[in-house]
Amino acid sequence: TANSSAASWKKEVFPAAHSSITPGKNGIFAYTYAGEFLQKPNETSTWSPVFSNFPEKEVRTVYETAGGTVFIGCDKGLFKSTNQGKTWKLVHNGGWAMKMVESNGVLLATSQVGIIRSSDGGENWDAVISEGGVGIAIELIKGGVAAITYNTTSETRRVRTSYDGGKTWQAIDAGLPPSLSIASIVQVGESFFCGHPSGIYRSSDKGKTWEL
Repeated sequence: TANSSAASWKKEVFPAAHSSITPGKNGIFAYTYAGEFLQKPNETSTWSPVFSNFPEKEVRTVYETAGGTVFIGCDKGLFKSTNQGKTWKLVHNGGWAMKMVESNGVLLATSQVGIIRSSDGGENWDAVISEGGVGIAIELIKGGVAAITYNTTSETRRVRTSYDGGKTWQAIDAGLPPSLSIASIVQVGESFFCGHPSGIYRSSDKGKTWEL
């Protein structure tokens, strides 16, 4: 309505169908599953092509670390560039990699094998949660990280936290109804919130108990 305070939207960039966006140090990235990449530098209104020499398609994610290293996850694996995309190195070839986070110099990502971790700037990766299924989500929380994965034995999605950079993990889903579709875990203030088919669950004790 005319007196609405809601923000207005306009179509600003359209690289192709199935577009995604992600923040970068020098400006936001837009990219497509087909492997097209654009960036809008900070304080500008112009989108420019980047990473034109990336060798793969089927792009799942773009992630830039605090130090400026860029990772692109695709169906073939995880690629790394330390020179703004001039050259790329395949650093993980265990299937696709998607959501990534950085915590005190440690990198973690959801992958086709679960949750993978690197403590050497993304050169080498180890599976730290691998239960037969894929990684669903990885999120920063206060003092650590939270993850959702699929366990093929229990046929449920599991929710865990780590407070040592992803070395060890604690299950926090004992109070949640088992489900194949647990989708998200975030921390707001001191509370955890979990997206679940039954609704939104909240925990005020780091996942020991949950309430709908």
